[in-house]
Amino acid sequence: MPLTDMPLEQLRDYQPKLDEPRDFDAFWQRTLDTSRAQAEEPARYRRLDQSPLRTVEVYDVRFPGWAGQPVAGWLLLPRGAKGPLPAVVQYIGYGGGRGLHLERLLWSAAGYAHLVVDSRGQGHDTPDPDPVPGTHNVHGYLTRGIDDPEHHYYRRLMADCVRAVEALREHPAVDPGRVSVVGNSQGGGLALAVTALAGDAVSAAMVDVPFLCHIRRGADLATGGPYPEIAEYLGSHTRTDPDPVFETLDYFDGVHFARRATAPALFSVGLMDPVCPPSTVYAAYNHYRGPKDMRVWRFGDHEGGAQAQSEEQLAWLRGLGLAPEGLDHG
Repeated sequence: MPLTDMPLEQLRDYQPKLDEPRDFDAFWQRTLDTSRAQAEEPARYRRLDQSPLRTVEVYDVRFPGWAGQPVAGWLLLPRGAKGPLPAVVQYIGYGGGRGLHLERLLWSAAGYAHLVVDSRGQGHDTPDPDPVPGTHNVHGYLTRGIDDPEHHYYRRLMADCVRAVEALREHPAVDPGRVSVVGNSQGGGLALAVTALAGDAVSAAMVDVPFLCHIRRGADLATGGPYPEIAEYLGSHTRTDPDPVFETLDYFDGVHFARRATAPALFSVGLMDPVCPPSTVYAAYNHYRGPKDMRVWRFGDHEGGAQAQSEEQLAWLRGLGLAPEGLDHG
């Protein structure tokens, strides 16, 4: 697979000037205030006593997300660990949900409390009651509610993801001052948004090959993944002015979140990524307000560095003093 975008030297300096909605901050403050006010019940944790795992305690989670609606998750705790533990909240890539708890063992094996967040409507355990059904006509989620940011799918999902951090910080096994977020692709875009929206509640962010960054450029360049849904939508609405479509998506663009995020962040990029073009990743990275570092995978596609990036993340968290006690010696 060839390089899909600019040379690395140009990417390092790529910092496009993107106009953001005037009411961006008010929109998100209202969104989160509404979700918090409608959370009628605390998070619920049901232990899986029949899990075959012997070194991990597994809990089936339901916490109140957007508009108080229940969102599923898995909480995995190292068995016998003495808390409070540093924690990692993980967000999932496009089209996936929390899956099986057996698929998500890295962070608990490293000694962290680990919350895996289901993606509403994408996983099997969290429905998405669409407030305005039928406002899109292509597959996927990117154009769902595209006519109005108030009704757009990512408003609901991003609210869920912020509420996941807030719920986990209240768990007695978790150190609320050491909660990090992680995700790749869609999950990376969500981790970036949460880092901005949750403020001091996030201690560190691990943002891998993030989706939803510099969306207009992604729609122009990407040959795979979700961005072509925008072209499909606009192509099937030949009389539709594209500007209002992108104006809706501007409320969910990672570049605008990056300007507001201050926690230390570790990004990664694959220079042969056809799904999230490298310039869209660097657009967010170069605008990121807090301390930051980038891992570049020269021959990486949309998998980026895969498990090698996980090794980088574990070492990076140790360097920040966010490793579990007794596991920070290298």
